[in-house]
Amino acid sequence: MNEDSRHREWGEAIQGPPEGPRSARNDATSKSVAELAAAGLLDPARAQALRAVEARYSVAVTPEIVALIDPADPADPIARQFLPDLRELETRPEERADPIGDDAFSPTEGLVHRYEDRVLLKLLSVCPVYCRFCFRRESVGLGKGAALSDEAIDEALAYVAARPEIFEVILTGGDPLALSARRLRAVAERLAAIPHVAVLRIHTRAPTAAPRLVTAERLAALRASGKAVYMVLHVNHARELSAPARDAVALIQTAGISTLAQTVLLAGVNDDVDTLEQLMRALVTAQIKPYYLHHPDLAPGTGHFRLSLERGRALYGALAQRLSGIALPSYVLDIPGGFGKVPLQRSHLEGDEKNGWIVHDRAGRRHPYPAGEREQSRASPQD
Repeated sequence: MNEDSRHREWGEAIQGPPEGPRSARNDATSKSVAELAAAGLLDPARAQALRAVEARYSVAVTPEIVALIDPADPADPIARQFLPDLRELETRPEERADPIGDDAFSPTEGLVHRYEDRVLLKLLSVCPVYCRFCFRRESVGLGKGAALSDEAIDEALAYVAARPEIFEVILTGGDPLALSARRLRAVAERLAAIPHVAVLRIHTRAPTAAPRLVTAERLAALRASGKAVYMVLHVNHARELSAPARDAVALIQTAGISTLAQTVLLAGVNDDVDTLEQLMRALVTAQIKPYYLHHPDLAPGTGHFRLSLERGRALYGALAQRLSGIALPSYVLDIPGGFGKVPLQRSHLEGDEKNGWIVHDRAGRRHPYPAGEREQSRASPQD
């Protein structure tokens, strides 16, 4: 497939099939500051200045997301995630173009092998929507590439096939569901021939941001891998679980695909315990297991979204007191530079002066717990 064909394939997928005439606000994805202003989502007086943001970081807001935005609310949490902001032009000294170090662990084009038993396969570099806090914003977007070439996919899958320690392949990007069912099936069927790969995972925002991309054909294509298939949805606010989104999730689940969710902790979007609680309960109600709560990465121009680790840990501690284990995600930080994820939640265990333990409950209260037999014998002199 040549470059023009690859661009056309993902472009048609994102736009979706024609659905007949609709209002100007709802008939297509808004892909520029001018279109967002025309839709009443941006102040036209600010549009000229915001073109500098658009020139650096791609803009795209789907009709489904537009329908969730309250243009009368200057602090709308959905708008904050997707509408460009002049603060994106402010790059802080600690920010990095590749904040989690993908490039250092990329043995072939489109492949990231950071952890021994799993790899990321970045099939494309475009999305139906562009989050303003995206950690891959320097490499993902219009004009920054399209789908991987057949040659690059061949090389990536040959790498996976040659390494029996790889248990799981994670499709990411860009958004894998922006590809056609044909393209997804081609990759899935190649993975079916690699016996040591047992799990296929898909990271996507499509079920909430562009649910029309969740089709029976795409889901059947993923199932053609013959692997255990998991879909991890990116959801930051309970309002994103609209009726169309819930219908898309139900279709995924009916296809036999397990659903999880990852959330980014974002200032002005979900950085209060009530909002987080509402989101996690909404996810579990839809039979989506909350998986990760990410501390935001050090991506360029995203400082206005970040909160301190101290505040994040306090929010998570309060959240843990309200939710059962099935509704509580792990709070994690991807260490800048490619050193992997680590949990940020407070340790519930500390040693005491008698070689025993102090256990902290969810409210922070301290409780003694005895040392085990082996710990006691090791702590006591034998002669």
